[in-house]
Amino acid sequence: MASTKGYLEFVLDLLSEVGGISYRPMMGEFIIYCQGKVIGGVYDDRFLLKKTDAAVRMLTGEGREVLTDIPYEGAKEMLAADVDDRELTCRLVRTVAAGLPR
Repeated sequence: MASTKGYLEFVLDLLSEVGGISYRPMMGEFIIYCQGKVIGGVYDDRFLLKKTDAAVRMLTGEGREVLTDIPYEGAKEMLAADVDDRELTCRLVRTVAAGLPR
């Protein structure tokens, strides 16, 4: 199942305060960038982020559950963003982006 443009727009609105967010369609899904870095994507209408050590530390340090999923069979495990919590998701995106090389 491919992701819908409507869900992508929801995610982009969710991340509107982050700045530097862009996307690229890829094979029915959408790759999400922050400041030119690939931070994750929208897969089957789920917003998943790269699972970085810093992001896991941030979540566990706040006593939050680390939710994971895979975007497609055979892929690496990714963090499942809590799209019901805008502030948390934006902080998580910033944390993931900060830990990635340019």
